Formats: sequence, C-alpha cells, structure tokens
Amino acid sequence: MYSYEDRMNAVKLLMKYDLSYADTVRELGYPDRRMLRRWYEEYKDMGDLHKRFIKHPNYDSDAIKRAVKYYLEHGRSIARTCRALGYPSRGVLRSWIEEQAPGQRKTSNSGGSVIQCSQEQRKAAVIDLCARVGSAEAVAKAHGVSRYSLYKWKKELLGEEDAEAMKRFTRSSLPDDKEALEEMLADLKGQVYRQQMELDILNKAAEILKKDQGVDWKGLTNKEKHHLIDALRMTYPLNDLLAMIEMPKSSYFYQKEAQSKPDKYAELRIEVKHVFSDSNSRYGYRRVHASIRNTGKTISEKVIQRIMCEENLVVPRKKKRRYSSYMGEISPAVENVVARDFNTDKPNEVWLTDLTEFHIPAGKIYLSPIIDCFDGLAVSWTIGTSPDAALVNDMLDGAISTLQNNEKPIVHSDRGGHYRWPGWISRMEEAGLIRSMSRKACPPDNSACEGFFGILKNEMFYHRSWSEVSIDQFIKVLDGYLRWYNEKRIKMSLGAMSPVEYRRSIGLVV
Repeated sequence: MYSYEDRMNAVKLLMKYDLSYADTVRELGYPDRRMLRRWYEEYKDMGDLHKRFIKHPNYDSDAIKRAVKYYLEHGRSIARTCRALGYPSRGVLRSWIEEQAPGQRKTSNSGGSVIQCSQEQRKAAVIDLCARVGSAEAVAKAHGVSRYSLYKWKKELLGEEDAEAMKRFTRSSLPDDKEALEEMLADLKGQVYRQQMELDILNKAAEILKKDQGVDWKGLTNKEKHHLIDALRMTYPLNDLLAMIEMPKSSYFYQKEAQSKPDKYAELRIEVKHVFSDSNSRYGYRRVHASIRNTGKTISEKVIQRIMCEENLVVPRKKKRRYSSYMGEISPAVENVVARDFNTDKPNEVWLTDLTEFHIPAGKIYLSPIIDCFDGLAVSWTIGTSPDAALVNDMLDGAISTLQNNEKPIVHSDRGGHYRWPGWISRMEEAGLIRSMSRKACPPDNSACEGFFGILKNEMFYHRSWSEVSIDQFIKVLDGYLRWYNEKRIKMSLGAMSPVEYRRSIGLVV
C-alpha cells in the first residue's frame, strides 16, 4: 500500500509538469497507470486524497451474540456452529467466544502433542477393544488415545470385512464365561498374526522379487516362493509360511536342494560371455547361439537367451539424428528404379550408397560406403573429415574397379548433392552404371542402407567414450570394423555366415 504522502507526490508531479500517466509512472517508479488515474480523478473531485481506509465490521453485535449462544447451547462445537450458521470462520468464532463467554470454550482433552504408538501397542489396544467388558471410551482412555483412533487401528489390522464382522459382537452378546472370552481373544490374536504375516510377505515380494505391492503370491513360481520363505524363516515358522503361500513342503525342499546344486550351465555361461565380449557387445542371443553352434555344440537358443538375461548381457541401443547431405535441386533428379525392392539373386545387381557422420570430441568424420543388396557386403568405402565430392567419387572408383566387364549394377542413392554433381554423373555414364534416386525426404526408399548405418553405429560407435581418441585413430577403428563386418560378422539371413564366407560357400571369388 502507498502512503498518503506518496500518493500526493504522484498527483502533484502529474499536475505541475503536465505529464502523461506513463511519463509520471516512469519518473517515480510507481504505481501503475490505472492506479494513478484513480488518484488523479479522486483529487479533482474531492480536492484531496483520503488519508486512511475505514474498514466496517462484517458482522454486527447481534450476529456475534447469536453465534456464541448457538455454540454454548449445542454441545460447544466450533465446527458444528460454523456449519449450522454458515458463518464465521473457526478462528473468528474462537475470538468471539473468548470475548463474549470467557472460559466457556471447550478445549482438547489431551492438552499436549500427539502420542505416537508403535505397532505392538496398536495391536494390544485392538485386542483390548475387541475383548472389552466395559465401553470403548474406557479402553481408549486406558491406552491414552481417542476412541476414533482405536476403531481406525482395528480396521487397518483386521481389514474391512473382519472389522464389519466384529460389529456384531456387542457388549450384550458377549458370553459371561471366561473360557469363551479367552477363546475369542485367541482367535482375534490369530487374525492379527495372519494379517501381519501377509503384510510381511507382500513387502518381501516387493523388496526381493521386485514385484508390485499388490502381487498375488499364489501366482508366483516355486522358485520365487522359496526365496520369499527363506527371507522370512527367522520371523515366522516354516509351516505357517507354507500354509500362507500355499506351497507344499516337498516342493520347498526340492527347490532348496535344486538351488544348492552346482550350475550345470557354468561352462556355457563363460563361453557366452566370451562370444559376447569378442563381438564388442554387438551380438544378440541369436548370433551368440549361432557362434556357439558353429563350434559343434548343440544347445537350445532359449537357454542362451536366458543366460544372457541372467548375466545382463544387453546390446546397447541408441538413436541419433542422421547426417543430411541434401543441397537442393542442383541437377535433374532421376527415377527411383529400385522402388524399395532390395532383393537380388546375384552380386553386383543393385548397389546402395549414402553418407553418414560421426561426431567425436576430436572432430567430425564422414563415411561413404557402397553396399551390395545381394548379401550386404560393403563393396567399397571411403572415410574422411569432409563430405566433399572427392569422398564419394573415390568410393565409386573403388567399387567400379571390382566389377567384371558384363556387370552394370544399379546404383541407388538419396538426392544428396554429391550424387548430382558432374563428377559423379560422368563416372556413372563412363562405367555404364544405372542411376536411381529416392524421393525427397523419404529415408524408407533407401532403408537397406540406413539399416546398415544403424547396425554400424550401434555396434561400433554408440555407448563408447571417444574423448581420448584422435581422428586418425578413429578412422583406423572404423576401417577395422568394416573389414570385420565383411569377413567375420555373421548374419542370420546368410545361414550364420559373414558376407565373405557366404560368397565363398556358393563358389564366388572374393
């Protein structure tokens, strides 16, 4: 709020120098233009500004007396009075009571901080409540808590159904004989015991087996039930746990004996880790299985999958934004001859090419390969630090040098500027090769080449630190991977053989 002097200074400055509202606010730094306009109009109408506000009370004396009277005559409940009359707030009503009827306001019985009770104290209080002879108020007073808290604890410990069932046992229906009371007390203690055991089982299932809190343990495997029981053996008897989880004792001891035996796949685990490590974490369970099968061993593919899952042997995956070489329509585009048909019957019928970028701390590196659709062989590639014409032209020259006289493959690319420059076009025409291009901004038209880049980056580039690697070192690593890809990396579509091995197996000279 602004004082009387601040408001008068603003109005006087506005009138003395004939300033606008905006200039006056800018000069003083306060208030906003709307408020200044109200001050100025008030000064013109009244000849002065009000010095203070007079706040009128919201309730007259009759309303105050009526509220206090209702409070005193209806159980002295502040909440009930506010609900019945619709006014005022509880804090205001308390102040009215202190003024109109000092000493008449009802205060809390506890008079102190909230009592925190342990789980054992709550169980004892609930048992006394269920087995009481007197009133629930007397039981609550004996334990130093409220009657509401007692019934709340009973509902938490016994559950909704049991708590509703206990309402039938009123004081008049309790038998007089001591033995019946003791039997009822023992039954209630058993219910609390079972409820606590169920709660501990659910907590252990979440902690050990990583299950949800509301898991149904009846649907767990015997192996998982065995782990649960072993975790609670020091707290509950074995027979009680078996009955609660519904597991036969023979099944429990079978699991105990089976898990004490040595792992029959111990040697296989070592071999699986070795194959996975040799592939630099690039092989999934199918390729690992094929590699082990090629050594002459017979093992189920599902066993390999389970072992890799248990040993956390996961192939890293990551998506990256690809490099785009599109530079506009610098020469007429050609027809999409391939039309997404990447299947061929023999080598050197359809070639795919594209550019991809590798960004490491030392700088950027670009790869330009030609991939044969017949078996995925990288026919030729060039690696450089600039995506210029020489990079793709040298790659094309290397690929053309591998062709026989009667081989004229289709070379499919995207619409990048590298494949529309005169140097590329003249080389294609001299060699008699057929040009084919994808549609603009349509990567699926060259999906086989994009898939090759995805495999390469997932297996060689991503999930590795290149901070201490120079550009020359990276080029050597990339070139080594491409040679390994051609000569050793097995492909399931080629009968678990590498492209070079597959060509040799069908009598082709590589």
